[in-house]
Amino acid sequence: MSDDSSNKRVTANKIKTYRKTGNKKEGRKWVVTIVLVTFVISAMLQMIQSGLMNRVNLIMAFIILSIFIAIGVLFDIIGVAVTSAQETPFHSLSSRKVRGAKEAVRLIRNADKVGSFCNDVIGDIVGIISGSATTAIVIMLFSLGYFKSEFVLTIVLTAVVAALTIGGKALGKRVAIEKSGTIVFTVGKIVSFIAPVKEKNTAKPKSENAKAAKENDD
Repeated sequence: MSDDSSNKRVTANKIKTYRKTGNKKEGRKWVVTIVLVTFVISAMLQMIQSGLMNRVNLIMAFIILSIFIAIGVLFDIIGVAVTSAQETPFHSLSSRKVRGAKEAVRLIRNADKVGSFCNDVIGDIVGIISGSATTAIVIMLFSLGYFKSEFVLTIVLTAVVAALTIGGKALGKRVAIEKSGTIVFTVGKIVSFIAPVKEKNTAKPKSENAKAAKENDD
């Protein structure tokens, strides 16, 4: 075996090892990030839900519950749309500096993380909070004397919430697949105001430009 082929093999092994190490580090970083984000979002939403439920009437309580269900369905639609959308149509928009195009490309390239956040993190958090809101409504209804059996009321209301959530997500998945490009582009525009993709600075540093100019003079 020649020295050249041996060096290539060693280099290939180094690259493979580096990629594996990098993927593991990135995977651990993502897990830690998602755990922290889940904790913060869950705590915030639970505080909002608990604070509101203790201060509103029955009608407003149902409205708040409906909002949480809608949030879960909406993020599920976004997650499915991102995993279904194609990256190619956004390249021409990105080259023309259309707002949201670069962000849409970034979303699609990170479809696994975006899908995990939208479908799993937000979906699970909203599901838990919806359950808490449902319990609060059951207590309100029972205390007002509308139902004699709290057990039956809990079963009925929980079943209604589950049906609305699952039905909404089932309908949303169809819309998400059919309109994936439009949905991702819309989300990209929103993201462009919150966390825009930064332009890469292709200009050479001043030191390199000065060095190049000196070499040309010589």
